[in-house]
Amino acid sequence: MELIADGLLLAGTTAAAFYCFILARRVRGLTNLDAGLGGAITALSRQVDDMKASVDVAKQATGASAKELVAMTARAEIAAGRLELLLATLHENTGAVDAIHGEEQSRMEGG
Repeated sequence: MELIADGLLLAGTTAAAFYCFILARRVRGLTNLDAGLGGAITALSRQVDDMKASVDVAKQATGASAKELVAMTARAEIAAGRLELLLATLHENTGAVDAIHGEEQSRMEGG
């Protein structure tokens, strides 16, 4: 009976040693900086740095566009004010022209 127990103990120990050997190889592969988890972390770190740079460039472009938009809006408001003034002047002049034509017609009819 002891011989069977010793055999089973030896088989269990061999299985555990084999499992530890395979596990050690996998852990070694994960820590490899070129192809393992270290390589993946390095690649992700580079991508994060690239994305940060892209976001910074986008923020700068957005800031410049916003400033340009504010300037264009201010110019448009000034132009709208001028157009309103021109329209008001046109309406006043149209009224004066109509009045002059009305007086001329009444003179021609009456005179």
